[in-house]
Amino acid sequence: MNGTILCVGRLKEKWQQEGCAEYLKRLSRYGKYEILAVDDEREPDRPSEAQLAQIRNKEGAALLRHIRPTDRVIALCIQAPAPDSVALSRQLAALSGDGRRNVFVIGGSNGLSEAVLARSDLKLSFSNLTFPHGLMRVILLEQLYRAERIRTGEPYHK
Repeated sequence: MNGTILCVGRLKEKWQQEGCAEYLKRLSRYGKYEILAVDDEREPDRPSEAQLAQIRNKEGAALLRHIRPTDRVIALCIQAPAPDSVALSRQLAALSGDGRRNVFVIGGSNGLSEAVLARSDLKLSFSNLTFPHGLMRVILLEQLYRAERIRTGEPYHK
């Protein structure tokens, strides 16, 4: 499978950068995977809900500029179903045969805009917990690697 992780913000922590690099290296034997990041918007102290919505909308517009009309968009959002690793592997395997680019979208600290959610073909959650978006990149890449290992029948710890 080929996949693009489209996300908001740059990784500031070295361990997150190293984790992403490691899983991208591991995934390279299964397909082409890449990370595209857009800048996050500055958040004022004690923002109102209207200001937060404006931030989500600006970040969402930046994300949408990187999405092609033919892309399959998989939005990571907490309100979506959270499959187990085997179910995720099967779901991704079913999506990989049509040649479309799979774009996994991770929002900023305030979530995804309504426009990005409306453009998504699939919504996916990994937990009801909230994770920092930098850590979520590492988690997503690890789960994609696990899904590839399951799909190909290779052993992977449980």
